Amino acid sequence: MAQEPEAIEDIPPQGHVRVIYLGPVAPHWEVHGVFGDRVAVDEFRQRAMARLQLLPPHDPQFRRNRERVARDAEREHLILEWDLGYDEGS
Repeated sequence: MAQEPEAIEDIPPQGHVRVIYLGPVAPHWEVHGVFGDRVAVDEFRQRAMARLQLLPPHDPQFRRNRERVARDAEREHLILEWDLGYDEGS
């Protein structure tokens, strides 16, 4: 049974996750749960690491996988924060 779009927007965040780029030496990424359901955050961490583990941010595949991680966080109602080590301003 599908939920109405308005109902989905009213659901409060289930947690907050920070994805941090560690540098050019593998492992490149670390995923920290800031708050939220520990099981949900741990499951998200496993999926995110599977997508990002060997990808530095300058790799073309990173952009596609970053979008997948973002959609996954949105489905799980998680706040997603990226720390790539530089300002991503326009």
